[in-house]
Amino acid sequence: MSHQLPAILFLLPLFAAISMPVVCLKHRHWCQPISVAILAAMVPVSILNLHNVIHHGEVRYVFSGWAVPLGIEWVADGLASIILVLLSVLGLLGMVFSGPTSPKDLGGRIVHYYTLILLLISAMTGIVFSGDLFNLFVFLEVAAISSYALIGVAGGRALFAAFRYLILGTLGASLYLLGVSYLYAVTGTLNMADLVDKLPFLLSSKAVVGGLLFMFIGLGIKMALVPFHSWLPEAYANAPESISPILASLVTKVALLAWIRIVYWVFNASILINDIPILLLVEVAGALAAVIGASLALAQRNIKMIFAYGGISHIGIILIGISQGNPTGFVGGVFYLLNDSVMQAGLFFLAGVAFCQYGVRTIDDLGRIGKQAPWFTGSLIVMALGMIGLPPTGGFFGKWHIILGALEAGNYVSVAAVLLSTLLTLAYFARLFENIFRQTSTRSDAQSGEIPLSFKLALGVTSAAIMILGLFSSPITQLLLSHALPPAL
Repeated sequence: MSHQLPAILFLLPLFAAISMPVVCLKHRHWCQPISVAILAAMVPVSILNLHNVIHHGEVRYVFSGWAVPLGIEWVADGLASIILVLLSVLGLLGMVFSGPTSPKDLGGRIVHYYTLILLLISAMTGIVFSGDLFNLFVFLEVAAISSYALIGVAGGRALFAAFRYLILGTLGASLYLLGVSYLYAVTGTLNMADLVDKLPFLLSSKAVVGGLLFMFIGLGIKMALVPFHSWLPEAYANAPESISPILASLVTKVALLAWIRIVYWVFNASILINDIPILLLVEVAGALAAVIGASLALAQRNIKMIFAYGGISHIGIILIGISQGNPTGFVGGVFYLLNDSVMQAGLFFLAGVAFCQYGVRTIDDLGRIGKQAPWFTGSLIVMALGMIGLPPTGGFFGKWHIILGALEAGNYVSVAAVLLSTLLTLAYFARLFENIFRQTSTRSDAQSGEIPLSFKLALGVTSAAIMILGLFSSPITQLLLSHALPPAL
């Protein structure tokens, strides 16, 4: 049974997505409870899968009995299993949060809306587990198409943002597929484990280097890496409040995880360090993204735009960590990925609460919330501490390991980029709090009734998770060192 857990994690949201148009055709109010129930079931299954991998080793699941390299293989190793727990929990929180915030003008299309969310979760599960470069492409596209539709649901400017995302996303997918075709032309296989055995003998081939570069650019667009980031801020800022937290916390992160998998598990760390200097390119791109993203966040007035650019900056910080070519930096990068996923979810939960509960879109209007909203203000303080990287939050320990990894590798420019982006992050959060505590409304104006329980749950869990990740950073990083390090690192 334990070997079936990866397939179960994938099939739960997939079957729910397929069944929902039929089951909820006459009972549209069932959509959200069914979605919550499915994702609630994913959480214990993902934890059980992680427990199984820790105690019994990685699981390689082959579909329909077709042996690799002809068949489709999924790999549930330590890294994938940890990310799946994160995906399940944040997906569940996002679905709970979506109840009061789902677009009210969808009518019968609400069934399609929740179907797309479940399809998105299923596709991201496939990305995390995929052990085949082409099937990774398939799941990337299913996730992307679902995202385009979910963003465009809001109408108006969201349609334009979704269309631009579609154009750039299609370009990214095409470049990734071109890179995959280069590797296939040279090696004759698409299975990652099979590529590991063949690539060391083909490093002199320009097709191998070109394929890796094309895949990096393609996935760079998917993860909104500077300078390929232009689609993300408008898309996330104009997306419905109910879907923004799931998109911001997970979609770019699974694309980043796909890149980590290709770089370290397909090409091997020793090859990247000694033969192909791709890690240097990743480090430079990460440093630029960290600083530019935070600088652009500082220039915004729209709350969701600030958080979106902050997420772009933190993608760069994660890339700085994984590009150091040593265990300290890699674990710091992955640990920061976990933290940033939680922080991005929490920030967009806050943006949703600000608009749905108080009608606030920009930092100039934050004074209307004032000090009379303890759930909002308290959660924002915790998120700010994590994003800036102050103890005892997980953000501090993630940045600490990334800086230690950079110092260990002698990359002082990367250290400077992390510190500068941290100062810029401090600056834009200082602007947020300045406007919150600059009281511009009376108590009766600021309060719009009691915050719904789903809002409190989403804010409370993400705030607590940021603190827990910090307080338990030592056992978590030890878990990553023991079960999530790539071969030969």
